[in-house]
Amino acid sequence: MIDLPQPTGAELWPPAEPGPQARLNKPWRLLVAVVEVVLAVAAGWGAYAFWHSGAATVVTRTDDGAVLESHRYFGGSLAAAIGLGTVAALLLVDAVRQLLLAMRARQLKRKD
Repeated sequence: MIDLPQPTGAELWPPAEPGPQARLNKPWRLLVAVVEVVLAVAAGWGAYAFWHSGAATVVTRTDDGAVLESHRYFGGSLAAAIGLGTVAALLLVDAVRQLLLAMRARQLKRKD
């Protein structure tokens, strides 16, 4: 077996330049988290409304007195409900991330 060195691509990129580190602790992220929670609640409400409008019960009475009950499902409404529920879940996950980044403790400066 021939063992040749594999290219890593490291020589394609310039070396990293020293500079200020990006701060993760930004207080405005708290506002972003609040807006995302509000949008997630709105999406959850929309998902609930679409889910309940996606099914209908049809009751038919025949001449001999028999009652026939059937259920009709509307795929577009159910798909919209699932989509909005997914969007609401993603917004809540990102809101938690934004909240944690907004409240993260700042790094202490080293005394040299």
